[in-house]
Amino acid sequence: MNTLIKTVTKLIDQQIQDLILEFTEVRKLTADLFKTLSIEDAVIQSDTFGSPPNWHIAHVTWFFQKILLKYGEKLDLEKLSLDYLNSYYQKFEKILPKNQRGQFPRPTVSQSLQYRKYLNEKVLSFLEKIEISNSLFKEIQYDLKLANQHEMQHQELMIYDFQNYFERFPEASDTYRPFKINGNNNNENKLHNTQKKDMVTIPGGIFDIGFVGDGFSYDNELPEHKVYLYAYEIDSMPVSNGDFMKFIEEGGYEKYKYWLSDGWDLVQEFKWSSPLYWFKKGDVWMKKDFFGISPINLEEPVMNVSYYEADAYANWAKKRLPTEAEWEKAASWNNDLKMKTKYPWGDQMPTTEHANLLESFLWRPSKCASYEKGKSFYGCYQMIGDVWEWTNSEYSLYPGFKSKFSEYTDKWAINQKVLRGGSFATPRRQIRNSYRNYFKPHERIPFAGFRCAK
Repeated sequence: MNTLIKTVTKLIDQQIQDLILEFTEVRKLTADLFKTLSIEDAVIQSDTFGSPPNWHIAHVTWFFQKILLKYGEKLDLEKLSLDYLNSYYQKFEKILPKNQRGQFPRPTVSQSLQYRKYLNEKVLSFLEKIEISNSLFKEIQYDLKLANQHEMQHQELMIYDFQNYFERFPEASDTYRPFKINGNNNNENKLHNTQKKDMVTIPGGIFDIGFVGDGFSYDNELPEHKVYLYAYEIDSMPVSNGDFMKFIEEGGYEKYKYWLSDGWDLVQEFKWSSPLYWFKKGDVWMKKDFFGISPINLEEPVMNVSYYEADAYANWAKKRLPTEAEWEKAASWNNDLKMKTKYPWGDQMPTTEHANLLESFLWRPSKCASYEKGKSFYGCYQMIGDVWEWTNSEYSLYPGFKSKFSEYTDKWAINQKVLRGGSFATPRRQIRNSYRNYFKPHERIPFAGFRCAK
């Protein structure tokens, strides 16, 4: 019995240490992303879609605060105004409408940084005193992992906001250079495969969609359940900028026959004629990104397109967008092993040889057909990283869904489309084959692209 107790104690201790390590790494990366901003840039809301960077760093701290309060921790925050940090949780009241976050620069930047420092100390203190005999340990562990994951999501949202905000200022190409974190601005991927682009065939049959195995998952990835798929083909790589230019050149934004009705209305109302951030200089398509203004790289995956644009392109190409089940099977099924894997290449955590994720610090997509070590069993490239991929599936909750944290994934299951795979701004701890992202079909600020199926 004593041996068993020691084994369990060691296991619990390791789980706590893992939580501490993850918490520390996540909080540091958020601080690194934020610290290069001027105060003026930190309090501006780039778009009604986004939030001021200062709000982001305070809100994710507020999320940890609510978890500590749930477990009875005493916090001294009476002198700090935190009423503006609730995003949408009705249970906590005092919700600041999203489109007004830029009008309330409170807490101030200096207060937000002090707030983060204070909560960092409180979370670490809480973790260090957790008793292994605590009947709530598993719940505490999940809640704190969720808070870490929540902050990772906001890291990516911050980067969307940086791109959207600084794109407005042609003279500001050197204002925000996030890749200075590690000095890596080389986007030439030596693992690029130059073979001709094609589609791969995926056999039909019953497929178990959803998360399975150990480790963290969101509740909307559960439970794993069976779906039936007919045999289909899917692009071996994301649609490139060069591919999308052909769609534009052949009148893709001018012919209603390719578009869903709501999408065509947006094209007419907002005069869409290319992906977000693209503009023409003479006969050359240009874009301003984290490297300044430069010609569009034809070999990179197209991104900053809405679901409507992805769907219109697929119609023009006489294809369609894949369902999320089709996408997940192409990414995860290994027919030799007769099982799913957590990532396209297997169960090993992503490295810079597998995928272009946030920790690569490339700050833009890699060329299509990159990362030979990261391709799936069926030969699909870049299903993890580079750009999120729109699917044709409505975001709904799986049969048998049970909420693990109310108002996080459950109440959004209406009028949204599922995206899969992550982007160059997605933290590596965040992503896996079963991860379900979701946005409204008109949204273009996320780093979203797509691949086609038929």
